[in-house]
Amino acid sequence: MPKHLAVFPGSFDPITFGHLDVIARGRKLFDELVVAIGRNPGKDQLFSADERLDLATQLVADMVKSDPNDAPVTVRPFSGLTVDFARSINATALLRGVRNLSDLQYEVQQALTNREVAGLETAFVVAGQSFAYTSSSLIRQITAMGHDLKALSAMCPPLVVEALRRKKEERHPVLERLRTARDISGDDDKG
Repeated sequence: MPKHLAVFPGSFDPITFGHLDVIARGRKLFDELVVAIGRNPGKDQLFSADERLDLATQLVADMVKSDPNDAPVTVRPFSGLTVDFARSINATALLRGVRNLSDLQYEVQQALTNREVAGLETAFVVAGQSFAYTSSSLIRQITAMGHDLKALSAMCPPLVVEALRRKKEERHPVLERLRTARDISGDDDKG
């Protein structure tokens, strides 16, 4: 019987509980899952490719260790088109998480294109209710502008929150641009 291998692609900058939820669900749907760490050329990266790979690898290893009976997962970096990477490892599907209707509209368009261009199907899982509004962009904004990063503990594992704290202490340029953009816009904490 053929093996069903899925690729869950993303920039994972940073990886969130929502991403981990999709991975956990994907492990129940497929025989094998590859978490593919790529780069979104339209966004500045907070974490380097190696840092994102390391964080995801550690968190996925913990997941597999705590639930070894579900499908195996590997974490791999890739560059270029997702469909080219998926074909290179003989994947049968892409796995995508959907948080809301805006995500669904975008993801369906991508899925149709991927099927047309590469003959690759896409499987969608709907995010758990507690992850419906979590995004890596929001997490970067909270990190840049927030004084207390404890709020991130509902969105990211402790390993990621600590990595975000270090980036903030280092005054990473991505976080500084976000903070400065807020200061320039005149936005403040007043309700």
